[in-house]
Amino acid sequence: MSTPIDGTAVTSLDSGDRGFFGHPWGLSTLFFTEMWERFSYYGMRALLTLYMTKGAMDGGLGFSESYAGAIYAMYVSSVWYLPLIGGWLADKFLGARRAVLIGGIVIACGHYSMAIDSLPTFYAALILIALGTGLLKPNISTMVGQLYAPEDKRRDAGFSIFYMGINLGAFISPFVTGFLAQSNTFKRVITGLGLNPAHSWHWGFAAAGVGMTFGVIQYLLGGKRLRQAGLRQEKTVTAKAGGRLDVVTIILSVVGAVIGAFFGYKYDAGWVSVPFWTVCGYFVGYLGGTTRLLKGDELKRVLVIFILVVFSVIFWMTYEQAGSSMTLFADRLTRNAVFGWTFPSSWWQSVPAIFVIFLAPVFAFIWQTMGDRQPSSPAKFAFGLLFAGIAFGVITFAASLTGTGRVSPWWLVIVYFIQTMGEMCLSPVGLSTISRLSPVRMVGLMMGVWFLSISIGSYIAGRTTQLFEQGTPEILTRAFGIFSGITLAAALLLAILTPLIKKMTPRAQTS
Repeated sequence: MSTPIDGTAVTSLDSGDRGFFGHPWGLSTLFFTEMWERFSYYGMRALLTLYMTKGAMDGGLGFSESYAGAIYAMYVSSVWYLPLIGGWLADKFLGARRAVLIGGIVIACGHYSMAIDSLPTFYAALILIALGTGLLKPNISTMVGQLYAPEDKRRDAGFSIFYMGINLGAFISPFVTGFLAQSNTFKRVITGLGLNPAHSWHWGFAAAGVGMTFGVIQYLLGGKRLRQAGLRQEKTVTAKAGGRLDVVTIILSVVGAVIGAFFGYKYDAGWVSVPFWTVCGYFVGYLGGTTRLLKGDELKRVLVIFILVVFSVIFWMTYEQAGSSMTLFADRLTRNAVFGWTFPSSWWQSVPAIFVIFLAPVFAFIWQTMGDRQPSSPAKFAFGLLFAGIAFGVITFAASLTGTGRVSPWWLVIVYFIQTMGEMCLSPVGLSTISRLSPVRMVGLMMGVWFLSISIGSYIAGRTTQLFEQGTPEILTRAFGIFSGITLAAALLLAILTPLIKKMTPRAQTS
């Protein structure tokens, strides 16, 4: 569902601090802060596309599917590239602990802005939530790493516990926000209070804000447990990713940003698309400048990272459709009822999270049991793409059945289950692989490239909402089939390239 970002800076703590399930007490503070932050994020995301595309009579904004897709794409992509700026601000000025606090407060303000029924506050809310997430997301994960000394063997297990907090919040939130926003039961309650039931969406958005508020409160109350983690420290040596910044890099970055902005405005969705394409153009130029002088082993490693990043984009462009095209498929073309019990369509957003909670320990056990016989990292990427392609093959078949009416909910259950198996093969492996392959002086930059790949994939996924402008079974079947075909072809290509990729890097780097 979401990927924690490991920190490299470490504040050594007492290894005898085992108050939270054998881990430092500070982990409990960060666990619940992140749980509530993900509660707010996924609770709001479960409603966002539906709210934008519903008509005014239903309390929605009445946006076209194309425009709603552009807004959604801009929002979710920014949530993944703004942490690059948030991490830099924390390193240079704020410190991780203060950045997390400010980020949480800004996020809560954004959700409360969504609770107000007006277009200006809607746009302001998206900006606030994205900015707040950019501050909170990278720095809270950095603090998790700082709870452990470098030699502490509990570190990986600590991140696993933290990852469970992420998915626990993602699992619970759609049930709460979806009930408030969509259920007839709650609409009858607010009607009895003399309020407009069409405004129930904003109760759901407000609940997301309340969740983030809980997170901020417990973060403040549990601050002492963090000890020195997240406090800003003076650095005697400043390492610049990729070496000295030169004139060529600056020129390439600026030119790339300008070209990206022009492309987004001219050929995509106008001003809405400009921020995303500007960031992409800037990174292309910056990477061209910082990597142009690499040679030998460093060049090979960076090339391998770039290859894996391309395949990562393809994976996330299918997986992240859970909040866009899959949301509309669930709302408009799926029977949202099981054994005679009807439920809000937004509750589907909880399904991937519960599968992650169940499957994460299973896959960890499988990899650990296989030991040296487990697939290489590129092979795991290929398996991830294979599962993603199969999942979209299933939704392609389900879409072909919608000509006779809504389809069984079990189709989506199967799709999300297969997709989650793909996530288990690719997402946890991605960060580990990037960190191992990156030249030491470029680890931060290469991590940024990894998260940019998720941002690009999320942007493409968001734009798929426009498929429902003419959402006939034929159009949807063809579109989903194209995504399935691209993903399966990518899986096959990566499987073919895997032996070459393994040869391009030292043996110890590719396992």
